[in-house]
Amino acid sequence: MTSGDWSDSANEAVVETYFAMLSDELSGRAYNKAANNRALQEQTGRSRGSIEFKMCNVSAVFRGFGLPMVAGYQPRFNFQMSLAEAVSNWLARHPEWEMALHRPPPKHVAEPEPLFVGTAPTLKNTTPPDEMEQMQHIARHFDVAGRDARNRSLGRAGEERVLQHERTILQQHDRADLASRVRWVAAEVGDGAGYDIASFTPDGEDRLIEVKTTNGWERTPFYISCNELAVADERREHWCLFRLYEFAQTPKAFELRPPLEAHVSLTATAVQASFQ
Repeated sequence: MTSGDWSDSANEAVVETYFAMLSDELSGRAYNKAANNRALQEQTGRSRGSIEFKMCNVSAVFRGFGLPMVAGYQPRFNFQMSLAEAVSNWLARHPEWEMALHRPPPKHVAEPEPLFVGTAPTLKNTTPPDEMEQMQHIARHFDVAGRDARNRSLGRAGEERVLQHERTILQQHDRADLASRVRWVAAEVGDGAGYDIASFTPDGEDRLIEVKTTNGWERTPFYISCNELAVADERREHWCLFRLYEFAQTPKAFELRPPLEAHVSLTATAVQASFQ
């Protein structure tokens, strides 16, 4: 059996198999982990246990990338960055893969139930520092927040899901009058309003909702614009950030309210240059 660091070709083979299993899982198709393991043993010369451990390393990399993970492969850290490069290269070769995760559902599908809105991440439930550092390194190096922001099919799907959620909640509170007035502002007038959805509380108060969606876990970083921050400050009684995560599997959510600095670290990523 082969030992030592994994070669680029071996990393690529494992990543290719992981993506195939994840695609099957997300589509509800059956697949055979044991058979895939045996095939990888022949391709890479690695043992069954080594491949199982490597699959858990891939899960850790996927968490850093803000991607869904294959069930049963719990993230194991201290992986080689060459494994993250293999994931990045696969995504570059298959740009259609993430787009296909969020195609509009058939029209006959019933309205979904309200989302589960839980508690936002805190320092009390944070990831161990060494693990967080690896994920943050991936997020910075591969611009994970930017990839989510540029994925318009993901963004629109998330906004539409929150739109449905808001209307359903109001209807459940016997406020069909308000539910009919909930607006998808981003779709109607664009992104310049500083929020995506104009909704209401059951008491009739405004809810200005900025939706940020990811297929990754709850601590996946995201981008927020200066305009969104300004509106959050100006309308802080009504504005909230609605964070959707694990969206391609069973979507979960939490809300953040201004000031956002109380919940997240805000890091400038660009500086505007103007001619004198």
